[in-house]
Amino acid sequence: MGQRIHFVVDPQGWCCMGLIIFVWLYNTVFIPKVILFPHYEEGNISVVAVLCYYFCSLFCIASLFRASVADPGKLPENPKIHITEREHWELCNKCNMMRPKRSHHCSRCGHCVRRMDHHCPWINNCVGEDNHWLFLQLCFYTQILSSYTLILDFCHYYYFLPLKKENW
Repeated sequence: MGQRIHFVVDPQGWCCMGLIIFVWLYNTVFIPKVILFPHYEEGNISVVAVLCYYFCSLFCIASLFRASVADPGKLPENPKIHITEREHWELCNKCNMMRPKRSHHCSRCGHCVRRMDHHCPWINNCVGEDNHWLFLQLCFYTQILSSYTLILDFCHYYYFLPLKKENW
């Protein structure tokens, strides 16, 4: 069963996504140019370290896009409710739709989401039942990339030998 694409029209979310993409592009170009490539050329690190950085960066941006366009569990306009399950449903006072309990209405998106956790402006989407694992995957890959970058910066300043040629 394929996932539905969900797109939120929110200028604040677009600004947050734009900021994240700018930081990602800056780190994808700047960190390798200043730290990875010069130390690779001088033999301080192997090609595996460079490839690991790019794979982490690729996984991070791919999970960002997946989490931002995945349907969080938006309820359909006219849900079909079995008679035995009607006691587990309630009426949303904002959109006047029937929704299961533990669902919440997102004021930013304007609809109810099953098991909604929160609306995240950084992915410009709600985090709900259907995309919660994608959000956690994004958090994991972001943590891996940040930790790897921090380790490379630490090694650059305290462990590696100073670069022999100047890098402008």
